[in-house]
Amino acid sequence: MSSNAFDVIVIGGGPGGYVAAIRASQLGFRTAVVERAHLGGICLNWGCIPTKALLRTSEVYHLMQHAKDFGLSAEKIGYDVKAIVKRSRDVAGRLSGGVGMLMKKHKIQVIEGEAKLAKGGEAPKVVVGKDSYTAKHVILATGARARTVPQAGLEPDGDKIWTYREAMVPESMPKSVLVIGSGAIGIEFASFYNTMGADVTVVEMMDRVLPVEDEEISAFAAKSFKKQGMTLMTGAQVEKLDTSGKMAKVSVKTSKGKTETIEVEKVILAIGIVGNVENLGLEELGVKIEKGHVVNDGFGRTNVKGLYAIGDVAGPPWLAHKASHEGVVCVEKIAGQDVHAFETGNIPGCTYCHPQIASVGLTEAKAKEAGHEVKVGRFPFVGNGKAIALGDDQGLVKTVFDAKTGELLGAHMVGAEVTELIQGYAVARQLETTEAELMHTVFPHPTLSEMMHESVLDAYGRALHI
Repeated sequence: MSSNAFDVIVIGGGPGGYVAAIRASQLGFRTAVVERAHLGGICLNWGCIPTKALLRTSEVYHLMQHAKDFGLSAEKIGYDVKAIVKRSRDVAGRLSGGVGMLMKKHKIQVIEGEAKLAKGGEAPKVVVGKDSYTAKHVILATGARARTVPQAGLEPDGDKIWTYREAMVPESMPKSVLVIGSGAIGIEFASFYNTMGADVTVVEMMDRVLPVEDEEISAFAAKSFKKQGMTLMTGAQVEKLDTSGKMAKVSVKTSKGKTETIEVEKVILAIGIVGNVENLGLEELGVKIEKGHVVNDGFGRTNVKGLYAIGDVAGPPWLAHKASHEGVVCVEKIAGQDVHAFETGNIPGCTYCHPQIASVGLTEAKAKEAGHEVKVGRFPFVGNGKAIALGDDQGLVKTVFDAKTGELLGAHMVGAEVTELIQGYAVARQLETTEAELMHTVFPHPTLSEMMHESVLDAYGRALHI
């Protein structure tokens, strides 16, 4: 085989791309990854990982401010913005370097540069600079970027108007921040800056924050955010941004139809993401694209033979773990294995604000819309010994079951460490577990996980501790 010929070429070295490449190598394919920037993609370098480092800093800062609640004393509490950012960047750098080591371990060739597709033989040809590469299977894992709306003035300038990139590396801590959008990205930044002392306003076009979450969980979170000092403007829309002065002037049309002008130091855009489909040669190949994302068939296959698409570029949910698993399914199908088409119903979603939010499956409303007769269970953190001992007893676990079959339709949580707990319900859904198995599962004491058990029991009128 020529040095420029491979079995599989993956374009993009993010969580979807590098995992797909590793699985391809494990299955005996000669594999290459093309990456234009840093291995690990947005997630490791500018998304999931460094933001969690920032949020951990804000969590520790919050605890230090409440040291007396734990019988401790802490004086002259402060922070060094440059040190906070450096720690976040160091964490990202360490993990990106780890991906490089994984590529070497699995004998995957890393090709640096921008890839473009051209018509080839069995599959499109991959052109990087002056070099051309061929493979029977080419996997697009080019990810996505922050959505902007230039015509509405919602375009970052790197100064007063930020995307997640600028928000992750502030040179100083702003005194006031307005976040446009209350999805996971927006709320995480709102939580970080609010905890670090900024005056935070969140503007959300929908009628509630975190609109994809269960309505009850969303309402609980909103109440907590307001208690922490955030201003939430729901059913509102930014009409104009003026950055000509020292402060950014934001004109917001409220839910009552009135226009308010808010002056802040920084505006963070968190209005969604759009797939990286440009400048790849997709139009010339006739690749089907809808709403800024490449269409695939559940196994990653596009409408062009030999070309596949996974991860954010292939559409929602825009989650790293979705991209990774989608990559595995794609490669195993290429290898001829008997795999199920990729589905999104069992993918857990996590938001790492304070309090944390996590969910999997259908919300109560979606379950009813789908025609299910439901049984709903709830258990509050205030009834859990471990939560009280942690000093973090505000939260809720909610479970939704099919009343006729006992199928676990969905689980939704808000509170301490729920992003770690949700996987229990994700496993339950994957195994098609019913309420009977969950009721007879022994949960350890004292743990937060006991609330998961109690919520199931409550759905059937059998809760023990409330």
